[in-house]
Amino acid sequence: MTALNYWHFIAIGIILLIFVGGVIASIKQENKKLILPMIVSIFVISLLFLGFSVVLVDKYTKLPKLYRLKNKRLLSIEKIVYTGVVKNEGSHKIGKVTFEIKLVNKGHVTGNVKAGSFYKSSGFFDFFGGGTGDLFKPQSLTKEFVVAKNLKPGEAKSFRVYFDWPPYFKSVSQFTKVYGH
Repeated sequence: MTALNYWHFIAIGIILLIFVGGVIASIKQENKKLILPMIVSIFVISLLFLGFSVVLVDKYTKLPKLYRLKNKRLLSIEKIVYTGVVKNEGSHKIGKVTFEIKLVNKGHVTGNVKAGSFYKSSGFFDFFGGGTGDLFKPQSLTKEFVVAKNLKPGEAKSFRVYFDWPPYFKSVSQFTKVYGH
């Protein structure tokens, strides 16, 4: 659950006032056939504003930062390990901190590569096993991990995450992102 702060409650209060004002204005409408459609419209618009305001307040009040990110590939078990530290740089508590890693096989540094299928089969078994669908392997891999919960302002927490390394990845570009909920 997202930890709400006072900015969330201020935004909810303002949207609630706009909703109540809109309902009162629609009830005072002379044409009685328009009252229900106006209330429904005001309700939908208020819900949209509420969703956008929660996301916007989260974006500017919950500021996780990523420090000392390192990765190490464990060839013996075909896994990759990412370690690092996340710190709450904002002034409000963060409910969950999520670390996202995207690996792109033979990708460009700009990340402008679609997750297409340009895997070329090589080897004896790949040549004769053509009907199994192995020719269409994903060329990008995105993983998300919750690395910290209930992170207070100024608090830092170290993390370590593991996941399977695709054996057909050769030249890899990586893109990392951390965000709070």
